[in-house]
Amino acid sequence: MDLKLESKKAFISGSTQGIGFAIARQLLDEGAEVVLNGREEMKLNSAVEKLMQEFPQSTVSGIAADFSDGEEVNALLSKLGEIDILVNNVGVFELKPFGEIADQDWMNIFNVNVMSSVRLSRHLLPGMLKRNFGRIIFIASESGVNVPADMIHYGMSKAAMLAISNGLSKLTKGKNITVNSILGGPTYSDGVAAVVQQIAGAQNLSVEQMKAGIIQQTNPDSLLQRFIDPSEIATLAAYLASPISIATNGASMRADGGVLKQI
Repeated sequence: MDLKLESKKAFISGSTQGIGFAIARQLLDEGAEVVLNGREEMKLNSAVEKLMQEFPQSTVSGIAADFSDGEEVNALLSKLGEIDILVNNVGVFELKPFGEIADQDWMNIFNVNVMSSVRLSRHLLPGMLKRNFGRIIFIASESGVNVPADMIHYGMSKAAMLAISNGLSKLTKGKNITVNSILGGPTYSDGVAAVVQQIAGAQNLSVEQMKAGIIQQTNPDSLLQRFIDPSEIATLAAYLASPISIATNGASMRADGGVLKQI
């Protein structure tokens, strides 16, 4: 299927690894121009170079910014230019008992996970409305619906992203612009992989044994029965980024491996 993404320009927050990097790769493969983002300049340059080698005929660039730093975010916004596809992907998470989540923890996770998408969408949506084309995609999580007991602040932030996405979609009525969310399930991103490898080593288990054990313990009713690969989230993101997806707007699309029972 031709997703008709040639000549479209995408910005993906938090895209030097994991789901964001997989989305960048998928969009480049479909002919789009991509702007990456990461906190660390060196890591960002490495990601850009890797994609340039893989897609030598494509246009790839990067803008470094830490979304917990307001000044860096403002500097990023001033450099963005016209963007056709915005993927709000940047996010942080942590496991923490509810009673130990301090006020600052709540604010930090809200600032990065939620306000990053607010600031980017607020900056780029007017241009999309003026040009009568745009796609905004929120990389949310099934945790925003089925909130984990040991990550309540994270679940709150993902629920907030769903609310913002739904509200923004109502501003696109009659326009060739869509705003949608992806409810990702347990995904084997770089951050998750590092934790799994550490625990597996401590328990003298193979990584595959550890991965299977985690899924059985935390998501025993998963229909997929394994971690989702970031590329499997990216394929859905590429469709939602496409001009041919115009009939899908204001939606929360599941790519959760069958973890959620209904939505």
